[in-house]
Amino acid sequence: MISKLTEKLTRSIAGGIAGKKDKLTPAAAATQTAATMKMEGDSNTPEHDAPRPSLFEPLLAKCKTYNPAITAVVHPVTVEAIQGAVEAEAAGLITPFYIGPVGRIKLAAESVNITLPPDQLLDVPHSHAAADRAMHLAKMGQVEMIMKGSLHTDELLAAVLEKEHDLRTQRRLSHVFVMDVPSYNKLLFITDAAINIYPGLSEKVDILQNVIELAHALGVTAPKVALLSAVETINPNIHSTIEAAALCKMAERGQIVGGQLDGPLAFDNAISPAAAAAKGIAGEVAGHADVLMVPDMEAGNILAKQLTYMAGAVSAGIVLGARLPIVLTSRADGARSRLLSAAIGLLLLRQRVTLPKPHSHDQRL
Repeated sequence: MISKLTEKLTRSIAGGIAGKKDKLTPAAAATQTAATMKMEGDSNTPEHDAPRPSLFEPLLAKCKTYNPAITAVVHPVTVEAIQGAVEAEAAGLITPFYIGPVGRIKLAAESVNITLPPDQLLDVPHSHAAADRAMHLAKMGQVEMIMKGSLHTDELLAAVLEKEHDLRTQRRLSHVFVMDVPSYNKLLFITDAAINIYPGLSEKVDILQNVIELAHALGVTAPKVALLSAVETINPNIHSTIEAAALCKMAERGQIVGGQLDGPLAFDNAISPAAAAAKGIAGEVAGHADVLMVPDMEAGNILAKQLTYMAGAVSAGIVLGARLPIVLTSRADGARSRLLSAAIGLLLLRQRVTLPKPHSHDQRL
């Protein structure tokens, strides 16, 4: 009797599975889609059987051919800020000067058994004074790079922008995350996720030119730039699609130089050849982007943090558009991210490429 019931139950389960084979759960459907993409061969998705080497390693190796950058580390009163600078110095990337309340700096360093050389400590009472001192040293040419310590980004950048410090250029300041995403086959540049909240068309021109020049400095000689939006077609009700189209035309007219632009593109068809092919999107950029330009800071910040916390990405952060590189990471970032950011800053400093001057977009009749 038991054997007959077991046989009947087995047939029933098998029949149920067969009858529902076309009704996959969302999780099962996602698994099947991923397996299909792997079989079809999405060229930007590396195999996961063995961890691949860090994409930052060639850049770190290149850094060894240059002298370290004399760097003002601004208000480093936390362990992470100090460890990042110390490790960057040990890697030959920077020669740091720690600017801030020396008592607090020493206390944080000694908590992890680090002894900082007295001649690399500059004592000032608080974070505002530290930022002001660092910018004065930069103006006088006594430091080559700025590294954010434990102060707020707004406080640091306010000091950069003060007219008396003479660190501004004709470009707008913008931020770039350089990210090594395990599921992508090359470094990904994301801009702007930290400074420009809702940039307009003119601001986006500067943001694009800044990131293109950074890509050139890091050895990407013809960066593929995807201008992101929610959709890949122009929709009058989605302003970012209109701006993306205008920026592409500006690039055609020589108002943005040094990169290959395409947009609007949705995130999937910017980084996945399979997604781009499925939607019939041709071109050099779709599916192969080096740079993702987001429509605004909110979108960029969410994207960068999703890649970090859910996709295991490792990132470096830097501010562009000033007279010298500004290493800028989140206060929550660890020492490794700060070290990698210092490497990006050093390469920008030593390998800066002079591109042809863009045609003015402010010409008068």
